[in-house]
Amino acid sequence: MSTLQAVARGDNSNRSSGSSTRAGAARRRRLPRSAGWLGVVPLLLFAALAFGLPAGTMVFGALTTPETVPGGARFTGANMSASLHGPYLTALLGSVKLSALSALIAAVIGLPVAHAVVTSRFRALRESVLAGAGVLANFGGVPLAFAFVATLGNAGVLTTRFHLLGHGWNLYGFWGLTLVYLYFLIPLMVLTLAPALEGLRRQWREAAHNNGASTFRYWMHVALPILMPSLLGGYVLLFGTAFSAYATAAAMVGSSVPLVTMQIADALSGNVLVGQDNVALALGVDMVLVAGLVMAVQVPLQRRSTRWLA
Repeated sequence: MSTLQAVARGDNSNRSSGSSTRAGAARRRRLPRSAGWLGVVPLLLFAALAFGLPAGTMVFGALTTPETVPGGARFTGANMSASLHGPYLTALLGSVKLSALSALIAAVIGLPVAHAVVTSRFRALRESVLAGAGVLANFGGVPLAFAFVATLGNAGVLTTRFHLLGHGWNLYGFWGLTLVYLYFLIPLMVLTLAPALEGLRRQWREAAHNNGASTFRYWMHVALPILMPSLLGGYVLLFGTAFSAYATAAAMVGSSVPLVTMQIADALSGNVLVGQDNVALALGVDMVLVAGLVMAVQVPLQRRSTRWLA
C-alpha cells in the first residue's frame, strides 16, 4: 500500500507540476502581447503628432473660411469646390497624368534592370549598382534640374552638339519633365523590386522548364503573377514620389506645366483670389485622397504576394 501511495503521490505531483508548467507557459505567452502593445504606444503617439495633427489641421482649414474674410471663420465647402474647378482641376489632372506616366515608364524599365542586377554572378557589381541606385533615388530638387538644364537645355552640352532642338526637343515641357523624373524613379523601382525578385525560387523555373514551358511562358504564368503585387506596390511608391515632387518641377518648368504642387505654392504665397486663402489646404486634401485611392488597390494584393515570397 505504501508503494501504491507513493506512486499516487508522484503522479499527483507530476500532474500539479505539469499544470503549473502549462500555466506558467500560458502566462508567458500572454505577457509578450500586452508588452508588445506598450511598445507600440510611443510609435502611435509620434504618428499622431507628426502625421495626425497636421492632417487634421489641413482638413479643418480646407473646410473653413479664413478669419480675414467678412464674417470670420466658418465651415464651408467652397474651398473643396474651388479646388475641383478651373485651373486647380487642370493642375490636379496634370499631376496625375505626369505621375502615372512617369511611374509606368520607370516600372517597365526598372523590372528588367532589377532582374539583371539580382541574377548577376558578380557580387561586387550587384552591390555597387544597388548602392548607386540608393544614391540616385534620393537625388532630386534644384541640383537635378540644373544638371539636366546644363546637359539638355536650350544651351546644353548635348543640345548644342547634336542639335536636338531642331528635332522638336524641349526640356521645359511635359515630356522633358517626365525624362527628369525617370532619373530618380528608375533607381527607386530597382530598389523596390530587388527583394521581390530575390524571393523567386529557382525550383519554380526548373519545374516550369521540366513541364515544357518556355522562358516567356514562365514569366507570364508564374513569375509575373507572383511579382504583380510587388510591381503594383512599387508603382504606387513611384506615383506618390512623382505626385509630391515640387522643387525639380519648380526650378525647371515653373508654371508652364500645370501641376498641383505649383498651385499649392502659389496659393500659400498669397497668389489667390480674395477669400480663397484656404484653397491650398483643399488642394492638399485632394492630393491625400488621390494617394489614398491608389494605395487602396495595392494593400490587398500585397498580402497575397507575401504568401509566395515568404
